[in-house]
Amino acid sequence: MNMSLAVLSRFIDLTEPRFCVAVVAIIFNPFFWNVVARWEHRTRGLTRLFGSPYTACYFLGFLILLLNVYRSHSITVAMKGQPRLDMLDNVQVYYTGAALVAFGSLFVISSFLALGFTGTFLGDYFGILMDQKVTGFPFNVMDNPMYWGSTANYFGLALMNASPVGLVLTAVVGLSYWIAIAYEGPFTEEIYRQRSQRCKHK
Repeated sequence: MNMSLAVLSRFIDLTEPRFCVAVVAIIFNPFFWNVVARWEHRTRGLTRLFGSPYTACYFLGFLILLLNVYRSHSITVAMKGQPRLDMLDNVQVYYTGAALVAFGSLFVISSFLALGFTGTFLGDYFGILMDQKVTGFPFNVMDNPMYWGSTANYFGLALMNASPVGLVLTAVVGLSYWIAIAYEGPFTEEIYRQRSQRCKHK
C-alpha cells in the first residue's frame, strides 16, 4: 500500500498550486450557478436588475460559459504542470481519448441544440419554462447528457495528455456534477409541478 502511494505521489502532487486552483474552479462552478439560480427563483433579483427574465438568463448563461472556459484552462494548466504517465503515453490510449472527446462533444452540443440557450442555462429558475419535457436525442440515451458529455471530454483530454492528474481532476468533475444533479433535479421537477398545479386551477 505504501509503495503504491509512493509511486502515485511521483505523478500526482495534490498540494501543487495549479492543481488546487483547478479543483477550486471545478467545485465552484456548479455551486455558483445553483446558488445564483435559486436566489433568482426566490427573489427575481436578476430579472428586476435587467428588466427581463430573458436578459437576466442570458447574462447568467454567459457568466457560466466564462467560468467554464476558466475551469477548462485551469485543468489544462494543471495537467501540463505535472508528469505524464508512460503506460498511458501510447497511440491506442491517445485515440481512445480522442474518441471520448468526440463522444462527449456530440452529447454537449446536441443537448444545447435540443434545449436552447435558456433551457441549457437554467431558464426554468427565471420562469422561462419549456412547453414539454425534451425526450429526443440525446435525452433518450441518458439523463443529463450535457454533464456526462462534459465529463467524457475531460476524461478524453486526460488520456490524450497521458495525465494522471487529469484523471484525478476528471473524477472531481464527475463528482461535482453528480452532486449538482442531486440538487438540481428535484428542484426543477418542483418548478414544473407547481406550474402544472397552477394550470389545473385555472
